[in-house]
Amino acid sequence: MQRRRFKQTVSLEERLADEAKRLREVAKLLPPGIERDHAIRKARQAETGLHINDWLRSPGLKPPE
Repeated sequence: MQRRRFKQTVSLEERLADEAKRLREVAKLLPPGIERDHAIRKARQAETGLHINDWLRSPGLKPPE
């Protein structure tokens, strides 16, 4: 069984930032409730992933000795 491969044309940072922005805009249009809370939570998760990715790529990060 072979894996299907997909070449990403947009960087992870751009995809996470776009997804967070899109979800924030969707949340603004939704009335208060569960769906809005889920959209906000997913936006926060995308933003957190973006921050973690930035942290992992930072030049100050050193491998354990």
